Amino acid sequence: MTDTTFAPLRLHAPSRRDAVVVELPVVLAPMAGVTNAAYRQLCREQGAGLYVCEMITSRGLVVGDPKSRDMVRFDDGETTRSVQLYGVDAPIMAEAARILARDFAVDHIDLNFGCPVPKVTRKGGGGVLPYKRDRLRAIVRETVAAADEFGVPVTVKTRIGIDDAHTTFLDAGRIAEEEGAAAITLHGRTVAQAYSGEADWARIAELKQAVGIPVLGNGDIWEAEDALTMMEETGCDGVVIGRGCLGRPWLFGDLAAAFRGEGQRIRPTLGEVGRMIIRHAELLAEHQGERHGLTDLRKHMAWYFKGYPVGELRRSFAMVSSLGELRGLVDQLDADAQFPVAELGTPRGRQGSPRGKVVLPHGWYDDTSGCDLDLSDAEVGVSGG
Repeated sequence: MTDTTFAPLRLHAPSRRDAVVVELPVVLAPMAGVTNAAYRQLCREQGAGLYVCEMITSRGLVVGDPKSRDMVRFDDGETTRSVQLYGVDAPIMAEAARILARDFAVDHIDLNFGCPVPKVTRKGGGGVLPYKRDRLRAIVRETVAAADEFGVPVTVKTRIGIDDAHTTFLDAGRIAEEEGAAAITLHGRTVAQAYSGEADWARIAELKQAVGIPVLGNGDIWEAEDALTMMEETGCDGVVIGRGCLGRPWLFGDLAAAFRGEGQRIRPTLGEVGRMIIRHAELLAEHQGERHGLTDLRKHMAWYFKGYPVGELRRSFAMVSSLGELRGLVDQLDADAQFPVAELGTPRGRQGSPRGKVVLPHGWYDDTSGCDLDLSDAEVGVSGG
């Protein structure tokens, strides 16, 4: 395999060709509470790709919610500023896109239509919204038009559908293409599956055959080899990495090597993991201050140490509160402990069980339009991610 096997990912705005060009067709998925500026920088230091800011709620941005605006933060080296936007109303989404492009110099906006969280779906938002095709079309059309005032491309992320009986991904793909979206990402699960079971990559291949815009595949990419396999099996134009990089920012180094046709993979010792954690902590402290940054780091510890022999130190790492304390704990690790090869290819992060029956607004299946519905409650409690 040569480094020309996979073409760069090109995201076009309607008025601007090649508005964003990603040489390595790899995207860090926006994950709430994870892909802040510090973590994006940490991943970017390992390999190339497009690194997306955690999800921002459109209504919070438009009304000037301080938390929402504070989340739109980038480091100086982030030459391509990418943000995922969540919302349910076309005019609000369009205005939020203008704010991102005008006030924050964002280069790319991704629209989230894939969230499976019950508090969102019961109000008609997230992964169930694409069932309302007319409303989806209005949101994509108006957001694309608003972003294109600044030459910013808009992409769409969705799931297969609500459940196996109510699939929406093909219609969502056609709508995205017809309304000027630059690409569409498909997570190969339904809302009912949430993060359980296996992703259905065959649906990614089906979508690729159905639309003329780039299709990105998402779901069950745990190792670099999974990314190559997905692209070869589905013909997709790029991959989106979510849970697979939790506690493993070096996965992006593996991906860069794999896409170049190189066989070496990063298998860090426990000491090397400790140094990566310190680097992560330093970046968090730089962006959030030491106290808040170290508190934020705590949730990453179980991911970093998965499979390593950490013993009683695990509890102390999960309660760390300062850089000095962290460095002292890292010094106590068995620095020579080898990478746990048994963890290769295994799921990371949340999995859970299928949701069964998805909780929906009353009468959701009565029609596929939804333009007259008041869905504003679907954004309540979601502001800021």
